[in-house]
Amino acid sequence: MGTTPDAAGRRCVVYFDGSCPLCSREIGTYQGMRGADALTWVDASRCDSGALGNDLEREAALGRFHVRAADGSLVSGAAAFIEIWKHLPALALPARLCSTAPVLTVLEFFYGIFLRLRGLWRATPSAAGQHSDNQR
Repeated sequence: MGTTPDAAGRRCVVYFDGSCPLCSREIGTYQGMRGADALTWVDASRCDSGALGNDLEREAALGRFHVRAADGSLVSGAAAFIEIWKHLPALALPARLCSTAPVLTVLEFFYGIFLRLRGLWRATPSAAGQHSDNQR
């Protein structure tokens, strides 16, 4: 549970949707915490596609929270939050407590609800216009 890159020099990479005000606010909170400088922060809404890696499409990165662990594995959803927490000393205990299968399952359930609500908040005007036109 270190806050430095692993022996191969890789760092944990956080992919976030900088165009989402709520997401940006939460990421800003994490970035202000002790240990955050050991993480790499990538705004998936603004980066070039090469910054996402070969196994993460921009649409997926914007649709669901992703973190690439220092070992190169890609995790998403509640597990991605826990991966960040492991690197932030103030959140190390919650990370350990939430890493158990039953707790992670509950967190993932609530994250799924958040994603559905976020989809409503982030509906584009053109999509909303098309929807109302289809109802006429």
